[in-house]
Amino acid sequence: MLGVARPCSQETAVVTKKEIVKQISEEIGLTQLKTKEIVQKTLDAIIETLVTENRIELRNFGVFEVKRRAPRKARNPRTGAKVYVPAKAVVTFKPGKEMEERVRQMDPDNLPLEDEDPDDDQENNGPANPAELTTPRAHSPAGTDSAE
Repeated sequence: MLGVARPCSQETAVVTKKEIVKQISEEIGLTQLKTKEIVQKTLDAIIETLVTENRIELRNFGVFEVKRRAPRKARNPRTGAKVYVPAKAVVTFKPGKEMEERVRQMDPDNLPLEDEDPDDDQENNGPANPAELTTPRAHSPAGTDSAE
């Protein structure tokens, strides 16, 4: 495990870049200053690749990709007013197999619950379609008749 986990407001452990740098520098024998420079250059390269190429694959880690979030109509939960949310670029991450396997082995009872609904936008305008939250969806396999 990297660094010393510090609690944050949501009772989850937070590891900072500084703690990662310290752990790596101790493991490989470089100064923290040199290690920080390497870590920062790596992060800068990831960002630059996303900006110029829209995608970066890091084997055994995962894939970062820039995607377009479509514009949509939303509702301000405080006022109920309709709000137009324009299209925007968002970064997505799909974990690699090794990360997926290691995370699956974790005890879910020791993890915090997800806070946010992925359909909620970042401006707190509420879900893209509030009716989706209360409308039950009946899914039946294709080609089956529910009357049988």
